[in-house]
Amino acid sequence: MTVNPTIRGFAIIILIAGVVTALGLEDILGSLFLVIRIAFIVAIAFFLFTLWRSRREEISMWSGRSRIVFYGAAVLALVNLALAFFLSYPATGLEAVVFFAVLVACGFAMWRIWRDEHTYGY
Repeated sequence: MTVNPTIRGFAIIILIAGVVTALGLEDILGSLFLVIRIAFIVAIAFFLFTLWRSRREEISMWSGRSRIVFYGAAVLALVNLALAFFLSYPATGLEAVVFFAVLVACGFAMWRIWRDEHTYGY
């Protein structure tokens, strides 16, 4: 007899939640989530570093204003992520709106600078 994969997945989640509750592992689970948050921030920073490293010669040829805006937006996005993960948990509605607004503004600034610096002879 085969069990629907969705039902099997929910059963595994319920089993894990039951074990955590029965053994009182909430503190360990909280510590594990903190380690996962830190690893996520480090992974994002490493990805941005490798992206920068592969294109740093090209970026160094941009104007000073473009470099400052591009790097400033990247740093602001990282700080926004770090603050959201470590300071404002759980987030209220306004904090979530501000978080996503800052991320969108940083992404738009970086995209706009990238587009302005890559005219491809137009």
